[in-house]
Amino acid sequence: MTDFERKLYQIFVNMRLYGKKTTLPELKRKTGKGEQEIREVTKSLIRKGALSWDKEMKIWII
Repeated sequence: MTDFERKLYQIFVNMRLYGKKTTLPELKRKTGKGEQEIREVTKSLIRKGALSWDKEMKIWII
């Protein structure tokens, strides 16, 4: 994983541990990155199997 992938992954983990929903504005604020870069890295994490989206429950599975 790249540094940014690790950082984004850790944000997903921490938000999940504290029972908060991960939103794009929140990710932009916490990372200082733009929407496009966050989306690309999130897709990369999904392809690597680190993240998946549960459509039914509308949550990230780590």
